[in-house]
Amino acid sequence: MENTQEYSHKRFNPLTGEWVLVSPHRAKRPWQGQEEDANQETRPTHDPDCYLCSGNTRANGEKNPDYEDVFVFVNDFSALQKDSKQFSLNDGLIKAEAEQGICKVICFSPDHSKSLADMNVKDIQKVIHTWQSEFTSLGKQSNINYVQIFENKGAVMGCSNPHPHGQIWSQSTLPNEVSKKDIHQKTYYKQNNNTLLQDYLKQELKLKERIVFENRAFVVLVPFWAIWPYEAMIVPKQPQKDIIELPREETILFAEAISVLTKIYDKLFNTSFPYSSGIHQAPTNNENNEHWHWHMSFYPPLLRSATVKKFMVGYEMFGMAQRDITPETAAQTLKHLADNLYTAKHF
Repeated sequence: MENTQEYSHKRFNPLTGEWVLVSPHRAKRPWQGQEEDANQETRPTHDPDCYLCSGNTRANGEKNPDYEDVFVFVNDFSALQKDSKQFSLNDGLIKAEAEQGICKVICFSPDHSKSLADMNVKDIQKVIHTWQSEFTSLGKQSNINYVQIFENKGAVMGCSNPHPHGQIWSQSTLPNEVSKKDIHQKTYYKQNNNTLLQDYLKQELKLKERIVFENRAFVVLVPFWAIWPYEAMIVPKQPQKDIIELPREETILFAEAISVLTKIYDKLFNTSFPYSSGIHQAPTNNENNEHWHWHMSFYPPLLRSATVKKFMVGYEMFGMAQRDITPETAAQTLKHLADNLYTAKHF
C-alpha cells in the first residue's frame, strides 16, 4: 500500500463500478486560491423569521405546530409531484417519462441554533425513529419504489435554511446512483453469497487503516474509494437491506455513530462543518433485495480549512472524480479527533 501514498493512481468503487483518481503528491502544492472568512455566527434558539421554527408561518401560509421534538411535513416546494400526469415520450433519441413522488421536510429539533453535532444522542435517536417511520409509510405506497433520506448542511451545500433539518424524497423509479449500487451489489451477492459491504467491512476491520470509529453495531470509516476530502461512511456490521431491519435497541448505536462523526467534523476546522449526507438502502419495490446492505454517506466539501473548499470542476466534470489527500490520511486525522472527543465523554 506504500505506493498509494506517494504516486498518482486510480481506485475502484465496487458499489458504483466507477474509478476515482488519487494524486497524493498534489497535497504538497501551495494554495493561492479563494479563501473566505469562516462563518462563526451564533444563532438564536428560535428565529421569528425562520419558516421551519415551531409556531411560525411557512411560505405557503401554513402554520407550524409548537413541536417539541421532530416535525415532518410535505415540502411546500416539492421537486416531485404525487399527482404528476402519466406520460412518455419516445422519439428516436428524444426520450422522457413521467415521474411521480412525494417530498418531505424533517425538522430535527425545534432549537434553531443546533445541528446534529449539537444534539444529544437520544435526540438523534428520535430522528432515526422518524426516518424509519417515514421510510415505512412512504415505501408502502404503490407508486413509490424508492425512498431517499438526505441532509444538506451549510449554505455551501445549497442549504437554504440554517434550521436543523433534512429531507425525504420518494419516487416511482430508482435514481441514478441507487440504480448503479443496486446492480453492482446484486452481481456481487450472486457470485459470493455475501453482501458486498459485508465482505468489504471484513477487510477494513482487519486492516484498520481507514476506520474512524466503531461500536458494537456500526463502523464509521473513510471508504478506500472516497472522492471528497473527508468523506465518510457509516455501515452496520450486520447485513441489513434497509433501516427498518435495524433492531430498535441498535438505533441508539446508529445515533452514537452520527453524533461522533458530526462532532469530529465540527472540530476538524473549528467550524460548523458543511456536508451532504444520505442513506442508500434497498428499493421499496416488494422484491427480496437481499443483496442490499444499507449505509449512510457523508460528502463534505472542505479541504484545507474552514474556508478552502474542494470544487468538482475541470477534469472532475469532464473526466473522473479526483482527490489529493489520500483516504488513509483523512481517516487518521478524523480518528485522532474521534479518540480525543470520545475520551472526553462528549456523548
